[in-house]
Amino acid sequence: MGLGAVPGRQAAFREGLEQAVRYAKALGCPRIHLMAGRVPQGADRIAVKAEMEAVFLENLRHAAGVLAQEDLVGLLEPINTRITDPQYFLDTPQQAAAILQKVGRPNLQLQMDIFHWQIMDGNLTGNIREFLPIVGHVQVAQVPGRGEPSSPGELNFPYLFQLLEDEGYKGFVGCEYQPRGEAWPWGRELWRDPDRGGATQRLASEGPHTTHMPPDSE
Repeated sequence: MGLGAVPGRQAAFREGLEQAVRYAKALGCPRIHLMAGRVPQGADRIAVKAEMEAVFLENLRHAAGVLAQEDLVGLLEPINTRITDPQYFLDTPQQAAAILQKVGRPNLQLQMDIFHWQIMDGNLTGNIREFLPIVGHVQVAQVPGRGEPSSPGELNFPYLFQLLEDEGYKGFVGCEYQPRGEAWPWGRELWRDPDRGGATQRLASEGPHTTHMPPDSE
C-alpha cells in the first residue's frame, strides 16, 4: 500500500518512484498515484501521525520535483480505514487536502475515489464542491459492495455524475470496481444522452489514466 509516509523507507520510496516514472512514460500516462502506506502494526495512529506526516511531506516534495521534470502529476488518494485497510495512513479528503496545502506544489493533486469518500465521511455533495478544485482524477464504485455504479447500493450516480459536470470537472472518471454483472452496460443506463442535457464526463476503465507505484514498493 505504498511507502510515502513510512518512516525509514525514504530510499525505497524514491527507487519506486523512479520505476513508476518509467512505467508512466512508457504508457503515456500523465498521473502517478503516490501511496502513503500503512501505520506500522501495533503502533497508535495518533502517536505516530506527526512523524508519518513529516516523512510524507519530505517524500512528496521530492516526488513533486521528479515529476515536474517529466511533466507528470502526482496524486494522493485517501483510502477508507473502515472496510478496505484499517492501517492505511491517509484516509480522508480533509487530511489529504491539508497535506497538499503544506507541500504547495501545483503538480500534486487529490485523487477522488467516491467509494472511499462515502465510507469515511459521506457528505459527497459538499465534499465534491469543496475539494474539486484540487482534484486531478476521479474513481467510482458503488457502496458498500464496490460493484459497478448500477449495482444496488447507497450512491445515486446519475446525480453524482451530473454534479461533477455542473461543477466543471473535465477529466476522466476511472472505473475501479468489482463487476457484479456485465461490466459496461451500466454506462448507457446511467449516462443520459448529452444532446438532451445529460452529463458528458469521459469514462475509462482503470489503467492508462493513473499509474500506481510498482507492487514491490507498495
